[in-house]
Amino acid sequence: MATDLNLGAWCVVPAAGRSRRFGGAKPKQYAQIAGQPMLWHTLERLAGHPRILGLLVVLASDDREWPVPTQIHGKPVRTVSGGAERSDSVRAGLDALPAEVAAEDFVLVHDAARPCVAGPAITRLLDSASVGEGGLLAIPLHDTLKRVDAENRVLRTEYRAGLWLAQTPQMFRRGALSAVLALAQGDAEITDEASAMERYAGIHPRIVAGHSSNLKVTTATDLLVAAAILTEKGSQWVP
Repeated sequence: MATDLNLGAWCVVPAAGRSRRFGGAKPKQYAQIAGQPMLWHTLERLAGHPRILGLLVVLASDDREWPVPTQIHGKPVRTVSGGAERSDSVRAGLDALPAEVAAEDFVLVHDAARPCVAGPAITRLLDSASVGEGGLLAIPLHDTLKRVDAENRVLRTEYRAGLWLAQTPQMFRRGALSAVLALAQGDAEITDEASAMERYAGIHPRIVAGHSSNLKVTTATDLLVAAAILTEKGSQWVP
């Protein structure tokens, strides 16, 4: 199958989480970076890519922080209420996509808490993962990996060759992804869209090289790192 170099896609952004590990009075997606909520940085970077067709943001049903834009960089922005788990929210986002997004069309899913994703990485994903049934950004594991017991004693050192750290965006066909997420409800081992596709559809997603700067903000320290990247390099930084 040839790569469609003109492939464009909608992006679902699950942002309904409560961010219990992060702490603070507000969910972490609304933590401030350079005077703007982290979620806003994420959406601006996605919408700034010429092949992102629109954004579907999945919010908590009681969200009072959303600034209600209908467009970012000229791209349509839609919202829908999410569910209790990430998979529920992603499914809600997939269901709320415009009717012109067919079941066979590719859709991106990107974490609201990854505000430093860069345009070239999105381009690589769109170009590479469309050859087949989809894929995801990831980076190779460089650190030594230890497996421990219940008392945090090392059982063994894991062989790291061939191990990658998954990132987002992840890209799969709308219909297939929605179907496997329905099957994956309640499965604690399903931690991202790719793992659902692997287990319930037998798909082997393509790994596409990401960048270490595309970190997921989980702690207050991560927020400082993301702020440094966006502030020092600027919103148009390309790694």
